[in-house]
Amino acid sequence: MSDEILVNITPQETRVAVMEQGVVQELHIERTSSLGKVGNIYNGRVIRVLPGMQSAFIDIGLDRAAFLHVADIWGFRQGEGGDKSIQKFLHEGENILVQVIKDPISTKGARLSTQISIAGRMLVYLPQESNIGVSQRIEDETERDLLREKLQKIIFADDKGGYIVRTMAETASENDLQTDIKYLHKQWFKIQEKFSVTTSSTLIYQGLNLSHRVLRDFVADDTARILVDSRETFQKMAAFAHDYMINVEDRLEHYTGERPLFDLNGVEDEIEKSLARRVSLKSGGYLIFDQTEALTTVDVNTGGFVGTRNFDDTIFKTNLEAAQVIARQLRLRNLGGIIIIDFIDMENEEHKNAVLTEFKKTLLKDRTRMTVNGFTTLGLVEMTRKRTRESLAHTLCEPCPTCQGRGEVKTAQTICYEILRELLRESRQFDAREFRILASQQVIDLLLDEESLSLTQLGDFIAKPISLQVETTYAQEQYDVILT
Repeated sequence: MSDEILVNITPQETRVAVMEQGVVQELHIERTSSLGKVGNIYNGRVIRVLPGMQSAFIDIGLDRAAFLHVADIWGFRQGEGGDKSIQKFLHEGENILVQVIKDPISTKGARLSTQISIAGRMLVYLPQESNIGVSQRIEDETERDLLREKLQKIIFADDKGGYIVRTMAETASENDLQTDIKYLHKQWFKIQEKFSVTTSSTLIYQGLNLSHRVLRDFVADDTARILVDSRETFQKMAAFAHDYMINVEDRLEHYTGERPLFDLNGVEDEIEKSLARRVSLKSGGYLIFDQTEALTTVDVNTGGFVGTRNFDDTIFKTNLEAAQVIARQLRLRNLGGIIIIDFIDMENEEHKNAVLTEFKKTLLKDRTRMTVNGFTTLGLVEMTRKRTRESLAHTLCEPCPTCQGRGEVKTAQTICYEILRELLRESRQFDAREFRILASQQVIDLLLDEESLSLTQLGDFIAKPISLQVETTYAQEQYDVILT
């Protein structure tokens, strides 16, 4: 089966699945009510400078103020020696041109940079720079030099900006590159013009939406087709491809089948699996993913896999399969930040090296920048994956209102004892005629059965009647003590 990209459109959201040999490799979701901000350019207003943190808060018109660190200020990067404190570059109340480099995540505001970059189909334009860089994905040094020379020949004489050559430019003609340069210059001119006439905290330039970024960033040489289940979006994507990506136009198809596109290709099932804490391995082993504010941990277990030869071989095969699955799950779940992987302990150094090599090899498919360290003395693999947007779980889910995100609830017995303590506390503070307990069915049943003696003894001690009432809408941890 050929590699495909599936684009599912509803008025509320756009969902994209990147398929490889019929298996989902990446999931991207963009909701109309909360579009991603990365790449957007704003006329921002400095509302607070924090010398102690060498950073500033910038109002760009979002719910939370955005964050700008001194290292992300273009002038700071260019300076050599001397005073590099943030007060040298920013003053409260001034307007500055800023670009979002990281979406707001959880309680943190967006992260900004004053170094502007505008992405085209084959080039990224850096108007404040003067150098020509080449994408790290183009590894051949000879090819990198040729691309630099090719671009240098066609850059306008008065062009003082810099460029990064994207992988798409490897097979591009000079005419394609010139078209891209003209497009990027036109965008930069519009941005400068708009910045000079707009008020502060205003959006000046918005990056492409997800359906168009699919064409610019996701399509590869081995992508056989891009299926889109919305006629309107298909037409817009076709028009964009015709203007900027003519080699992709013939691979675009409008899907008109009766079955939903994601259902037909098993994507909906894959989304559900990617939200689960446990991931089963084909061998019988399994993985446990735990995502916290500080880091994500992945635990590898043999589970029901007993192997056929010896214990070391069983562990090695489980870890090898886990390395492949973890790399894919990181992409599907869009997990970022610090990631700790607890592979099953291996004594054999060759086995360790083979697992680490396989893991790094599978990670090469990832578009996101990351670093991977070897095994620590405790047998853990530490890695980081750049976090630019919310994870899949944070996009689709919210903390459970019953357990408040703990993943566990107190037992009915624990709640019974809390209620008994609360009754004693209330009886000492208030002279009530009667105490009424409102709780869930499980808790009331326990108070009437196993804990009935405790309840009777407490009633005798406080010398007040105690009545019980079931509240069907209460979760197990919810209860109220009513004084009458």
